Order: sequence, then C-alpha cells, then structure tokens
Amino acid sequence: MLIVDSHLDLSMNALQWNRDLLSSVYTIRAQEAFTPGKGRGLGTVAFPDMRRGRIALSFATVIARSTGRPQPHIDFATPAQAYGIAMGQLAYYHALERQGHIRIIRDAAALDAHAAEWTAWDAEHPDAQAADTPPLGFVISMEGADPILDPGDLEEWWDGGLRLIGPTHYGPGRYAGGTGTETGLTELGTRLLPEMERLGIGLDLTHCSDRAFWDALSRFNGPVLASHNNCRVLVPHQRQFSDEQLRAVIERDGVIGVALDCWMIKAGWRHGDNNESISLADVVAHIDHICQVAGGNRHVAIGTDLDGGFGREGSPHDLDTIADLQRIPALLAERGYRGDDVAAIMHGNWIRFLRRAWGLRPDRVPTRTGARAHT
Repeated sequence: MLIVDSHLDLSMNALQWNRDLLSSVYTIRAQEAFTPGKGRGLGTVAFPDMRRGRIALSFATVIARSTGRPQPHIDFATPAQAYGIAMGQLAYYHALERQGHIRIIRDAAALDAHAAEWTAWDAEHPDAQAADTPPLGFVISMEGADPILDPGDLEEWWDGGLRLIGPTHYGPGRYAGGTGTETGLTELGTRLLPEMERLGIGLDLTHCSDRAFWDALSRFNGPVLASHNNCRVLVPHQRQFSDEQLRAVIERDGVIGVALDCWMIKAGWRHGDNNESISLADVVAHIDHICQVAGGNRHVAIGTDLDGGFGREGSPHDLDTIADLQRIPALLAERGYRGDDVAAIMHGNWIRFLRRAWGLRPDRVPTRTGARAHT
C-alpha cells in the first residue's frame, strides 16, 4: 500500500548528521557503528528503504532554530546563521531533484501526476521489494520559522518550494512559543500568518504551546494541520494535543499525523528505556483515538518523525526501518478498519488535504502591495 509520511527530517540527517541517504539504512548503520550519540548507528530512514516501504510522498523538513539557547546542529546563535543552515537544507533538496532522485511537489497538478504515477507502479508491482520506483515525492515543510528573517521575506521561501510552516519547535521561538513554554504568538508571528495565507502556505500547529496553538488558529484562515502529533489523553504531556485541540483541527478540516517517537506513544517512557514494551499496535491506539474524537477516519494519518534525533532505540520495537510502516494496515484491519478506511489513513487523507489546500490558492500569487490586511 502507498504511504504518505507527513514528517521526516531528511535534510537535517543528511547535512547536520552527514548521512548519505542514497545508501540503505543498513549501510549507514555500519558507517556509524563507532559514532557516539543518541540514534547513531540506529537510523531507520534512507531513500532505498523509503522506496521499499512505498513511501510515495513525504513532508520533508528544513529545521534550524535560533531561540537564544544554542545547541549543536539544531539551534544557532543568530537568525542569520539559522537562515543560512535552512537555505542549505533547501538547496540539498533541489540538488536531489536535479539528480532525479526526488521531485519537489509544489502544486495540485504536480501532486496528481505524482500520485497517478506511483499508483500505477504500485498496481503493476504488488510484490516488489525494491528499487525501481518513480522518484520520491517531497512537500517541503519548515519546522520552526526562526530562519525566516522577516515575514516580508516569505515569498523567497515559497519560490524555493516551501509549502508548509510550523511556526515553532522546542522552546521560545522567534515567531511563537514552542513545546515547554507558555508563550503565544510573537509580533513576528502575527505578521507571518497573513503572508502565509496570501501565498497559500499551510499552518502546521505541531509543537505550538497551548497559547500559541489557540492564538494561531484564531488568526489564520488558511489550511491547518498537525504533521506529527499524538494524543494527550494517552500521553499527558504538553507536546501532545488535548481532545479539545484535536477537535479544533478537525473542525477546520485539518489532518493529524501520528508520530512514532516512543515517549509520545506510551506515557512514562523516556529515552534510554527499553522499547520492548512499545509496538506499532500502540501507535494504532493513537490513530483510533483520533478517529473516535472525529467520528470517522478523515482526519488522521501518518507523520512518523523517524530519525528526528533518535533511531530504532526510540521507535516501536517491531519497526526496524521505515519500510515496516507496511505493518500498520494489518494492525488497523485487526481493529476493524476496512480497506478504504486504511487507505485513507495511510495516504488518502494527506493527498486530499493537499489538494484542498492548494485548490484554495489563487493561480497567480498577488504582489505584496495587493495582500489583504488581516482582521
């Protein structure tokens, strides 16, 4: 079955962790066998494994924070440094596209053509395990808006292929308070949202503090999503969404991608704990809860965050590589989900979301002088 994964930190892994994603997961693990650090030698994502797992489309991130709390490889001392890192990550995707490994999906026509090509390939190769697939499709997303020097610069990023933005990440972002804060939108954040609306860029509410979540939702009239978020009722932590927040996204016809980081799957698990008690069936419990809140399967999907700073040691024990996402359809079937329902969760909901989001966007982007004021 084809899969859309709405959150993969691919450029960070390639550039900040110096992984050649054209090599298989197993080759990268061998190369990192003596590299210290969380997740090293334990990666789960590379392009051959994505092809083997039929990950036809993913939301591929650029990420470079500048929160005032510098941290190697992810949080930089100045916004100018964050801008440079994120632009380099975007250039990495452009280089892959130029080489024919991937295609950056920028609009509904490209999405439909890409989905049709992969659907035809999937039908012709029902049992194929490997390589000769169409190019991988990437929708470019920004996780934390800190690299955008000023909201007026957003068109530069849109021209480069950026189509989704999460305003914040962990800590006090330049645009909004993130996980572990009680800060709402900043002045920059209130100016960013109307520019996003004008350009047709979707708002990813993942990582927003509770206050920033409600601030952003009340000010933004465009498409909203949560690319990688689980359920607070199952894992009581600010990083997860309450049922009230889930309903708010659902009421806006948004989609929530369920993540595969163990601490987000089962309450009380911490990095360093044994992962044998956590399985993909526990991920399905979050999927099912969102379906119960929504009263249907239209608003939930897959957003793994695999290799987002962790590896198989922090993932469900029955997942070796990203190709093992193919185990989820059978687990959904065991809980009573039928074929069309499973297909919607595994890929259909994200494709529908993008078609609707991009259908709302005008054919030609208006000039800045023509942007409407936000009220």
